[in-house]
Amino acid sequence: MTALTNPSTATAEPPTPETVPQIATPETAAAPTALHSPVIDWFTENARDLPWRRPEAGPWGVMVSEFMLQQTPVNRVLPVYEQWLSRWPRPADLAEEPPGEAVRAWGRLGYPRRALRLHGAAVAIAERHGGDVPTDHAQLLALPGIGEYTAAAVASFAYGQRHPVLDTNVRRVFARAVTGVQYPPNATTAAERRLARALLPDDEHTASRWAAASMELGALVCTAKNESCHRCPIAAQCAWRLAGKPEHDGPPRRGQTYAGTDRQVRGKLLAVLREAHAPVPQSTLDRVWHEPVQRARALDGLVADGLVEPLPGGLYRLPLT
Repeated sequence: MTALTNPSTATAEPPTPETVPQIATPETAAAPTALHSPVIDWFTENARDLPWRRPEAGPWGVMVSEFMLQQTPVNRVLPVYEQWLSRWPRPADLAEEPPGEAVRAWGRLGYPRRALRLHGAAVAIAERHGGDVPTDHAQLLALPGIGEYTAAAVASFAYGQRHPVLDTNVRRVFARAVTGVQYPPNATTAAERRLARALLPDDEHTASRWAAASMELGALVCTAKNESCHRCPIAAQCAWRLAGKPEHDGPPRRGQTYAGTDRQVRGKLLAVLREAHAPVPQSTLDRVWHEPVQRARALDGLVADGLVEPLPGGLYRLPLT
C-alpha cells in the first residue's frame, strides 16, 4: 500500500466496508513491513536533533535522557540534561556524589524520585559493571530504578539492539494505526506487548530505528490532541482514520492537576532545600505553604521517599546517604 498522496481528499471520503479493516490483533493487522519503511523514512527526514541522539552522548547520555523524559517534555529536559552531563559525564562521577546532589541538580523537572533512582543506577553501574552502562538487557533491567521500558530503550537506542520499546507515544501510534482506537489503555497490557513484538523488524538495526521512529511519530504527528494526519506517513494504512476516527470509548481521560496538590507543596519544600547548602529549620519550611496539615503530610512524604533527611533539632536537608 502506498503512502497517502492527497490526504484532504481521501479523508473527506466516507469509508466503505471494504476499506475499513477490522484490526484488533497482530494477525489481522497490516503487514508490519508495510509500516516500517514509511515510518523509518519519515524519521530520517524529520527527526529532531536532540543531544542524546548524537554519537557523543554515549549509553550514559541515553540513560540520563530516558530518566528525565519520563512524564516531562523535551523543552524542559534539555537545559537540565546539558548541565547534568557536563557535571557528571560518567556514571562513576555521579556515584561519587551524595544522592542529595542529584536531587538538587534535578531542579524543577518534577517527580524527583527519578533523581534518586538515577543516582542508585549510577552507583550500581560503578560497583557492578566497572563504570560502563551494561549492554545486556537483563543486566540493565536488574539495575535499581530501571523498569521494562527504560531497559528496552537504553538497549535499543544506545546499543542498537532489537527490543520493543513501548512508551506513551508508541502505544498511541499502535493503538490508532493498528488497533483502530483513539487511545491505548491507561496501563500497558499483555495485548500491547504482543502487538509490539509482532511489529518489531527482524533486523537489529532496523528494529532500533523503528523504535525511535515510531516514538518520534507519536511525539510530533500522532499526538494525543490535534493529530496531524495529513503529515503522517502511514495515514493510508491507519485503522483509526479509515474507521472515521471513532471517539474514545472508555473512562474519561483527565489531565493531571498540579495547583493546590501535595505535589505542588512537595515541590515548594524541595525548592527551599535545593537552594540551601546548610540544614534548614522547620520554621523556614513552614513559610512555604499556608495549610499546616497538608504541609506536614507533604514533608512526611518527602522523608519517607528518601528525598529529605530529618536531623535533630527540627532541621532538614537533602539526603547525604
